[in-house]
Amino acid sequence: MLRCTLSTALLLCMLTAAHPDASAQDRYGQVEFATSCSADAAATFNEAVALLHHMMYDQSKALFQEVADADCVMAQWGIAMTQLHPLWAPPSNEELALGGAAVDRARDLGGPTEREAAYIEAIAAFFETEGSFPVRLQAWEEGQAELHEQYPDDVDAVAFHVLSQLATAPADDPAFARQAAAGSITEKLLEDHPRHPGLIHYTIHAYDNPVLAGRGVDVARGYDRIAPDVPHALHMPSHIFVRLGHWEDVISWNHRSADAALEHPVGERTSMHFPHAIDYLVYGYLQIGDDDAARSALSELHVRDPYHPVLGAAYGLAAPPARLALERRDWPEAATLPVREPASFPWSDFPAAESITWFARGLGSAMEGNEVAAQEAVDRLNELHDALVQADEAYWAVHTDAQRVAVGSWMQYAAGQTGDALEEMRSAADLEDSVDKHPVTPSTVLPMRELLGEMLLMMERPDEALQAFEAALKISPRRLNSLTGAARAAEMLEDRQTAAQYYGQVEEILGGRSDADRPRMADTRAFLIGDRQ
Repeated sequence: MLRCTLSTALLLCMLTAAHPDASAQDRYGQVEFATSCSADAAATFNEAVALLHHMMYDQSKALFQEVADADCVMAQWGIAMTQLHPLWAPPSNEELALGGAAVDRARDLGGPTEREAAYIEAIAAFFETEGSFPVRLQAWEEGQAELHEQYPDDVDAVAFHVLSQLATAPADDPAFARQAAAGSITEKLLEDHPRHPGLIHYTIHAYDNPVLAGRGVDVARGYDRIAPDVPHALHMPSHIFVRLGHWEDVISWNHRSADAALEHPVGERTSMHFPHAIDYLVYGYLQIGDDDAARSALSELHVRDPYHPVLGAAYGLAAPPARLALERRDWPEAATLPVREPASFPWSDFPAAESITWFARGLGSAMEGNEVAAQEAVDRLNELHDALVQADEAYWAVHTDAQRVAVGSWMQYAAGQTGDALEEMRSAADLEDSVDKHPVTPSTVLPMRELLGEMLLMMERPDEALQAFEAALKISPRRLNSLTGAARAAEMLEDRQTAAQYYGQVEEILGGRSDADRPRMADTRAFLIGDRQ
């Protein structure tokens, strides 16, 4: 018997109670976007808008193109919108040109209502503003704000305004105030529009941070009820689950998302939603110590080439092999990771993704004492950092900066310069902590604050190490290596109560699994056995 409580769980209850047979509902949720398009075009147009809200941009564009010649001026607005991926990455020159051309075409066709013209002008602000991606996003946010003010009862106008607010929210606000305000708006509207894909999707994005994630659990669990076959709808809830360390949920939802993504190719290429889901899947398996399952999931990437060349695919291809080596502290494997695989992918367009591989190679080489190979990685990271700065990709430049500093730090440590090494490692951790994680990733491939804790343990400074691991856990709860690091530090401090707390969490996560072969797993078992005798 379904019982509902007064909270965000109201959404979950409404979805289940009002729509017990999801197969009888729309495949993508409910969108009722009034336009001057013909009646024949209206249903397809609404499906296209729903997919736009799901961030299934290529599939959405295909549907807008279907009705572009059916006396539907707003289809051109839709095509322009599909060229803007505000939470993912800056548009390519081709996307800028296509979006701008669609705006011009919409204006040339003429005849839209005042409301439709306002929608067109809102997206035009992005494509017609000169400057960097953040500057264009700010212009778009101002356009969406004006549209929202003109049409306060238009649910899609509100939803796109919320999306623009999330895209322009400061990356260094520890309170995530703008995200909290945006989530409150969409949550309120969900009471009257429980099947609107944008409201559900953007609520999850609003709460995808370490401060607000708990507010997004019930909304996340309801997403698949409106879009049971949409890859991104099946993946997006794991953004909340990752933030809370709900690893079994991360695994199950991304299995479903990866399977669904294969049913939604982009032409003859595998959609970015597949490697995106695999990255989260590998990460989830690694956090429960199931390294064999993580490696099996990783193997799926190698048989799905070619991939759609976008950042989500680039990151999803580069991160999983690095994670597998780094989480297991397999430094020889990390040091020899192949660069730019698959070779058919245009890696030069994605320096932020390529830097992941070079960071892993550099760190592995430094840990192995191979100064020449480590320096080669630092040199390449320097080049990639310069490329990101020149491309106005300030966010990713911060991460690559942290990566090159960290590799250099461990090179100093290997050379016996422990004081300088520690100073540099603290700097790398501060750099990474200055920005929140990007939506394209479940976590950085190896949190710098955790890596700082490892160095402090090796230097036999357990009090500082414990502080570092606990700081890492505030950002990434229930991370396996941070937990074992904190436990070991507490044990070195002879704080058995704190050690038992962290070792107990490790035992809970492993769920009785005894095959996890990681550093400090023997410490975990020895402590737990001794604690019970």
